[in-house]
Amino acid sequence: MCPLCSLDTENRNLLELFLLARGNLKAVQRMLGVSYPTARTRIEDMFVALENRTNTSDKSISVLERLHRGEISVEDALETLSDSS
Repeated sequence: MCPLCSLDTENRNLLELFLLARGNLKAVQRMLGVSYPTARTRIEDMFVALENRTNTSDKSISVLERLHRGEISVEDALETLSDSS
């Protein structure tokens, strides 16, 4: 699944607003009806969540590649993947 698709509904909606506002935080603030610092914090939290999803996806791919090359066992791969959830 793509990292954007794996965001929760609130963050996906916030990302959509951010894109519609073309990255203008003052416009996001007006659309949300919140203060500028609140809008900025929400956008930052959304980007952190997105970064975490991306890092998790990258780690999963790395584990699967190591498994494919025979560097780790299936059990080790499963354990590593369950630890990253």
